[in-house]
Amino acid sequence: MSKAVQKITLSPSRDIPFNKLVLSQSNVRRVKAGVSIEQLAESIAQRTLLQSLNVRAIVDADGNETGMFEVPAGGRRYRALELLVKQKRMSKSQPVPCVIREGGIAEDDSIAENDERVGLHPLDQFRAFQTLRDVGMSEEDIAARHFVAPAIVKQRLRLASVSPKLHEVYAEDGMTLEQLMAFSVSGDHVRQEQVWDNVSRSGYDEPYQIRRMLTENTVRGSDRRAQYVGIEAYERAGGPVLHDLFEHDDGGWLQDVALLDRLVTEKLKQDAEVIAAEGWKWILVAVDFPFGHTSGLRELEGTPAALSIEEQGTIDALNAEHDRLEAEYQDADELPEEVDQRLGEIEAALLAFEERPMIYDPADIARAGVFISIDSDGRLSVDRGYVRPEDEPTVDADPGQGRATVDGTEAVAPVQRTAITVGGAPTEPAEEDEDDAARPLPDRLITELTAYRTLALRDALAEHPSLAFLAVLHNFVLASFYRFASSGSCLEIAVHTPTFPAQAPGLKDSAPAKAIDARHEAWKARLPNDAKALWDTLCALDGNAQAALFAHCASFSVNALYEPVNRYAQGRVSADGLARRLGQADVLARAVGLDMVQAGWRPSVDNYLGRVTKPRILEAVRQAKGDASAELIDHLKKSDMAREAERLLEGTGWLPEPLRLADAIRSAEQDAVAGPLPDFLAGDEDASGTADDVQPHGIAAE
Repeated sequence: MSKAVQKITLSPSRDIPFNKLVLSQSNVRRVKAGVSIEQLAESIAQRTLLQSLNVRAIVDADGNETGMFEVPAGGRRYRALELLVKQKRMSKSQPVPCVIREGGIAEDDSIAENDERVGLHPLDQFRAFQTLRDVGMSEEDIAARHFVAPAIVKQRLRLASVSPKLHEVYAEDGMTLEQLMAFSVSGDHVRQEQVWDNVSRSGYDEPYQIRRMLTENTVRGSDRRAQYVGIEAYERAGGPVLHDLFEHDDGGWLQDVALLDRLVTEKLKQDAEVIAAEGWKWILVAVDFPFGHTSGLRELEGTPAALSIEEQGTIDALNAEHDRLEAEYQDADELPEEVDQRLGEIEAALLAFEERPMIYDPADIARAGVFISIDSDGRLSVDRGYVRPEDEPTVDADPGQGRATVDGTEAVAPVQRTAITVGGAPTEPAEEDEDDAARPLPDRLITELTAYRTLALRDALAEHPSLAFLAVLHNFVLASFYRFASSGSCLEIAVHTPTFPAQAPGLKDSAPAKAIDARHEAWKARLPNDAKALWDTLCALDGNAQAALFAHCASFSVNALYEPVNRYAQGRVSADGLARRLGQADVLARAVGLDMVQAGWRPSVDNYLGRVTKPRILEAVRQAKGDASAELIDHLKKSDMAREAERLLEGTGWLPEPLRLADAIRSAEQDAVAGPLPDFLAGDEDASGTADDVQPHGIAAE
């Protein structure tokens, strides 16, 4: 015969006046945590008591009830009610709903009440906030009623707006809260679901990867174009912006790229019209210009505008304030926000004084032009005073006149309308995403890669005066003793500086380009403005300085460019000549110890991975990280594969074939370096000076 199930009996409940209740010493909660007593009191005032107190009757020595009750479970609610009584917002005799407990252990009840309480799942809170919003409560009202900051409410509402399918995944612990936060950066549910399907299968599901995929067709708020136009102006024009409420997003992501480009072009044109009023013959406008865009043009020598007494006083005051703030906070681990902001304002004001326009002769302005672009910080960059060869003045044949003329006419500043040209970077046809053939690298891509290598080789050669001397000597010997051999040299001595028909993205801002520009500007500052005085200046330089200048000038002739061979096109290098040029470029690269990784080249979507076929991408990952890494991405679409490959190749030092140093036995040309050389070329260290007397990149100090 089965035993009957024993039925339970719940404790009775009744309303007890508050002044008949006291806090029990059996309550196990001692440490303050969670919502404060003040906040709980406000919640009770708004919503009344949502949960009864658990009480026990207090008895006297004979076991008789005294009419008083102690509260072992619900102590925080008791204290909140006590605060309301003190604030006279509730009477002392206010009936309080209570559950009267008999038997058992009071401490056990107190522990159980706290241990068995389960908080809301975060998703339930997101949805609850959304429900409150839907019934008309503002974000500020929700924040006030639930004692959180309005920013927290905005974040919760943003998480509630993520695709319901992803909510289901999150509810089943299929993704982390950080991943869900990453998906909230976009409001496109279809794209969110596509990205999740992709990253969940590939394993590359870090929050930063999710954000990057969701914003791949946008422009960062920190982009030079966005900074130049201003995000507020873009939004006023109707441009949408994605914002990340959980991480610093540098101004967000601008979604309408076409609108942004149109606004940039319009603003650049307006700025160009202002500059045109100065009387320049031509103005070229672009977001950015390629490296070497001023090659072949003569730069005018202007005179800096004189500073007024007031301006000089302002500069002195700004410098004094800057020095005072730096001295005051030199030992601080982190600058206060207002101090950091003020230092930035001071530096910007001083920079404006340094970049004040130069004063040019009106006749020079009438034949010269200006390059207008946007610098990396989003500021307008105006580079004035460049004369094209065809605009150079001619000298009148009459010795009695001696005045410069243009096309036989005396050079006076004519009244002319400035020709403003707005240009952009050339584009090339996109390749098929799903190309299964490991085709040879495109000619243009190889040309771009070797353009970077040529710059890096120029920079490296300039650091080795003895090798530069030997390389030039080698070129001269080829031309003098080996007929037709000089056409295959990688040094084009005249000095002729080869141009780059195709430029890799970011070439102008690359480490070699910046190093070359800095070295060139430093030498330019040391040389006289008048070419007639150049000989005496060079004679006054010591041997080390002459050698360093020689190496710098020789480096401009380096040509390690790959060019498509076309035997029918005039001016193109022959196949044999190209092979000899690239072979000698390898010899020179080994001699100077060229390291393309150290020179700053890194594989990216823009400069390589997005330009080659999928087998090429997988080959790169396989070579750098092994088969296992390649298998992780082999199922992805090409665009996604390229992005993930960029991440995998970061820090590996992997290089594509055109940038690698060919393995070959050291040639006789290299061995000759150890032979006797002139004293001032006895060694690269001596030739470029010591650390104490050398300007950047081997320029000896005055």
